[in-house]
Amino acid sequence: MRPTNTTDPRPVTAAGPVAPRRTDLLAEVPLPGRSVRLDPEGYLGRWQDLNATATIPHSMRMLEESGTLDNLRRVVGRADGDFTGYHFADSDVHKLLEAIGWEIARTGTRDFDEFLAATVALLEEVQDDDGYLDSHFQGTGGPGEPRERFADLRWGHELYCAGHMIQAAVALSRAGRGDLLVIARRTADLLVRRAAERGVPDVDGHPEAETALVELYRHTGEQAYLDLAEQMIEARGRGGLGPDRLGPHYFQDHAPVRDSTEATGHAVRQLYLDAGVTDLYTERGDRTLLEAMVGQWETAHHEKMYVTGAMGSRHFDESFGDAYELPPDRAYAETCASIADVQWSWRMLLVDRDARYADAMERALHNSIRSSLSQDGTAFFYSNPLHLRAGHREEENAPSRRTPWYRCACCPPNIARLVASLAEYVATSSADTLSVHLYGAARIDVPAHLGTGHLVVRTAYPQDGDVHVVLDGELRPGTHLALRVPAWARDWTLTVDGTPSDAVRGPDGYVTVDAGFGEVRLVLPMPVDLVVAHPRVDAVRGCVAITRGPVVYCLEQADHEDVPVEDLRLRLDGPLDLGEPAPGGLPTVRAAGAIAAPADGPGALYTLVGQDAATPLLDDVTVTAVPYADWGNRETGPMRVWVPVVHPGSTA
Repeated sequence: MRPTNTTDPRPVTAAGPVAPRRTDLLAEVPLPGRSVRLDPEGYLGRWQDLNATATIPHSMRMLEESGTLDNLRRVVGRADGDFTGYHFADSDVHKLLEAIGWEIARTGTRDFDEFLAATVALLEEVQDDDGYLDSHFQGTGGPGEPRERFADLRWGHELYCAGHMIQAAVALSRAGRGDLLVIARRTADLLVRRAAERGVPDVDGHPEAETALVELYRHTGEQAYLDLAEQMIEARGRGGLGPDRLGPHYFQDHAPVRDSTEATGHAVRQLYLDAGVTDLYTERGDRTLLEAMVGQWETAHHEKMYVTGAMGSRHFDESFGDAYELPPDRAYAETCASIADVQWSWRMLLVDRDARYADAMERALHNSIRSSLSQDGTAFFYSNPLHLRAGHREEENAPSRRTPWYRCACCPPNIARLVASLAEYVATSSADTLSVHLYGAARIDVPAHLGTGHLVVRTAYPQDGDVHVVLDGELRPGTHLALRVPAWARDWTLTVDGTPSDAVRGPDGYVTVDAGFGEVRLVLPMPVDLVVAHPRVDAVRGCVAITRGPVVYCLEQADHEDVPVEDLRLRLDGPLDLGEPAPGGLPTVRAAGAIAAPADGPGALYTLVGQDAATPLLDDVTVTAVPYADWGNRETGPMRVWVPVVHPGSTA
């Protein structure tokens, strides 16, 4: 860790990439809002435009069609019937409002004004005089039939919903729309009063309010919000949530945060809590909190992360599971967990500029998160398995194809808010360096304390690894540009103003260029690679995953009409070549010389060692792999990321 004194940041445009008030504990500071504009012709820029034109409008319609907005109207007598969906459905409204806040800040759009005005007015109408706002507890059975407030903190999600409303309010306020902030502050003030009156804070079974309250403090300067976030974090892990059939680990209530150095329990809850704890560290400076977060991050990413960047191996309790428990076919890998990991890894990157944090963000963005969204932006995966078997039996949140919405619709608006904020994660600054963490075609303003003008980043990344940076302006003497060299990159080259550079990748994973350059070209070769898992990942022992740069590939049945993909085996010494572009624009991979055991082979479930050699084989099969992010956009059918291998010289 090497905190660096930095200049005070100007406010960013929304709540995701944080804008700390205290910067002496940070290695990096977020750039001012709209400092990064993604090129709509680039991979990330196209995704942002798809989000604005398809995902956000679709989510607006689905909130109406699903009855989620009627839950709020029901409280004030403007809708009939029973409460619809899960009791935390209000949070889906709040997440979409945050996405709209980001989009207004990004483009100045007025396309969502009508929805925004009506929804914020509805929230104001529903809110009680003391600041309470939760449609499930205010009017489950209709007006005049409320449930008891804060009676079931373990499962009620009241603070979780409040947290998402607060984040939406901050995003909209930073984009110039302050009406939701008034509503959110009333709710936050209610929580502050309750903690003062009771002598202990409310602690929600689903963390989220912690990071939201820290961000509200950053935006308003109101110390009480930061104090309450700290009280909530200090109270967690002391048994306050009470016993439950899922146990205290599920709620991260098994140990105080400083003693909990292993990512455990419900994956989304753990990752949201970690983001909040990291936020608290950046404002309070308690290094014991940071030490716990480093331990959490390392266990999550070195023992419990899927090769796609997904988190959470168990359906039963949506949890991380044990170390190396990473079954591909039973992966829960909830989309919200990957989103939460991006948000937490970003906070860790601000504290300690280490490329491993940006590598994790990149892995999740280009694989587990992008795969959760259809190519038209209007259908979603909730869980993201790495293997779909033939005859897969669908479950509510584990369908065989993306669906337009879910009864538990936490993931779709979460995707919308992340993608709308994507540009803010690209670059940061310190006292003497402008650092670029995520690659995409973009224009990046040079912060005033580092120089003038802007950087133009030209790249087709992740289609290829050629990153061309042109400085239109000037960096001050003694300042630098830092570019991340991903951990997967080998034999990379750097040229400065056309001259090869002997700069080396530093221990933090970045290569640095001194002021005075006009053009920098970083070339990250992207050969097709075969990756094996740690030996303790028993579920995929004897298998490989196909990768190219940051992109993970998979086999889909749609490309293999004559052979079931579950029967295919790759030869380790077989050629791997790039093929035609997949539907998403990235190249496919073709592997010649694979073999397959035909489906009409021996039917015994188990055989003696040696007898399986009698299985008839199809030799010299050509396999086509597509980016995992693109799977499921054609016909429904089997898919697999991890493919069994045949070793050189073997015939089976």
